[in-house]
Amino acid sequence: MLKGILSVSGHSGLFKLVAEAENNIVVESLDTNKRMPVYSTAKVSSLEDIAIFTENEDLPLKDVFKAISNLENGGAAISVKSPDKELKAYFQKVLPEYDKDRVYVSDIKKVLLWYNALHEKNLLDFSEPDVKETEE
Repeated sequence: MLKGILSVSGHSGLFKLVAEAENNIVVESLDTNKRMPVYSTAKVSSLEDIAIFTENEDLPLKDVFKAISNLENGGAAISVKSPDKELKAYFQKVLPEYDKDRVYVSDIKKVLLWYNALHEKNLLDFSEPDVKETEE
């Protein structure tokens, strides 16, 4: 679901990986559909590799997105412009075991912003992969 979706430091929004070259990658903005090169000096994070700290173990971002979707019955999440207290309470409902000492309001805002961006573009797919494919 999150394969090929990237966050690039210094640039707002999310990007889709389009091509890889020797010393850069080409990404396309999910917002503007404009393409740009991203060089190896930039900090690039794949949403697939991001996890949220919890009291027990780190939870992959896709599982957090699924919890938000379940809470919202497939709808959009709370606005990131909500007061910090509301954002924390909302995230507590989504993920009761999140580590309150290591997950900051800025992290919560980023997760909700990404969720809403992907939701708006219909890029959230929580269907499980075919069991036969994973067993082979």
